[in-house]
Amino acid sequence: MLSHRSTEIVRATLPAVGGAIGEITPLFYDKLFADRPELLRDLFNRGNQAAGSQQQALAGAVAAFATALVEHPETRPDAMLARIAHKHASLGIAAEQYPLVQRHLFAAIAEVLGEAVTPEVAAAWDEVYWLMANALIALEARLYERAGAPDGDTRFPCAVVGRLAETAEVTTFLVRPLDGRPLPAARPGQYVSVQVELPDGARQIRQYSLSGWHDDALQFSVKRVSGDRAGEVSGHLHDRVRVGDTLLVSAPFGNVTLDGGDSPVLLASAGIGCTPMIGMLSHLAATGSTRRVVSVHADRSESSHAFRADLDRLTAKLPDAVAHVWYERPEAPRPADRTGFADLTLIDVPAGTVAYLCGPLPFLRATRAQLLASGVRAADIHYEVFGPDLWLGRDA
Repeated sequence: MLSHRSTEIVRATLPAVGGAIGEITPLFYDKLFADRPELLRDLFNRGNQAAGSQQQALAGAVAAFATALVEHPETRPDAMLARIAHKHASLGIAAEQYPLVQRHLFAAIAEVLGEAVTPEVAAAWDEVYWLMANALIALEARLYERAGAPDGDTRFPCAVVGRLAETAEVTTFLVRPLDGRPLPAARPGQYVSVQVELPDGARQIRQYSLSGWHDDALQFSVKRVSGDRAGEVSGHLHDRVRVGDTLLVSAPFGNVTLDGGDSPVLLASAGIGCTPMIGMLSHLAATGSTRRVVSVHADRSESSHAFRADLDRLTAKLPDAVAHVWYERPEAPRPADRTGFADLTLIDVPAGTVAYLCGPLPFLRATRAQLLASGVRAADIHYEVFGPDLWLGRDA
């Protein structure tokens, strides 16, 4: 809980800090990488840094946490913190890195806001930072302990034992631990981090959702991303990694996971957002679930729709399941109400539904709004985004 004095100061200065956060965060990263260039080379996503999306996500997280502290002082934003902690744990973020971030972040704040950052203002925002940082450190420590890696390094070398082209842009990889260890525990909806060494020596890391379930291998799927920096890892995996090669893979993480109840389930995705959803659907089919299952997917066309055959096959295996698919540019005749963007107002959403969403932000926002209008509780709508969470801090 933020102290009363700091609460008043943060409330008064939040508009100024929030208004300048777009200047503060790029300057922070410039200072951080000037001090520790290896972090950009081997930890932070160079594509997201170049595009500015990581800066936007950090700004949203800091502003959202500070707003929550002053508007709801008795409640900690645990859902937001859990999402960040899982992403940090998948990257191996260590507790000792938080003071480094604090030093450069506050240097950037002071440089941008100048004399407005009095000692009292600096102390109040320092309190905000360490409330957030210490909460994340504790959450991440528990995640590391659960993964059997209290030192924070959950990655292990894996042999690529299978590779399958799903579409021209999406490839599925199956990997198995080289040392013969049992597969790490995983829950439907989680992702793994994959680290590759690029031609320039950088060891870049990306997260990929588990898209299927096997007794002896982890399965994840990768969409080729265009752009020099944006797609350097996906391009490397598509072009260079073959069966028999080795990848460094983390234990599974992610807090948006299929619950174990018996309520109806709605799985809604767009584009490559289908990967965690097909993983959940695969788990439901493998366990013989009798739950009511509604799958919704939107894609550009049939040829770009990864796991199209799997969606039909898994839906048919479940006793009470249905799938609805929309294509923007269908390659074969389709009903008018299944051409264009997904529209959940056209389908029956069962009472008591728990929904899981994954896809681009416009899809998430539109789908969530339609689900709320259909009577689904906000608490029962869970979402996953790929890359920096630019929805963080919104009512989502």
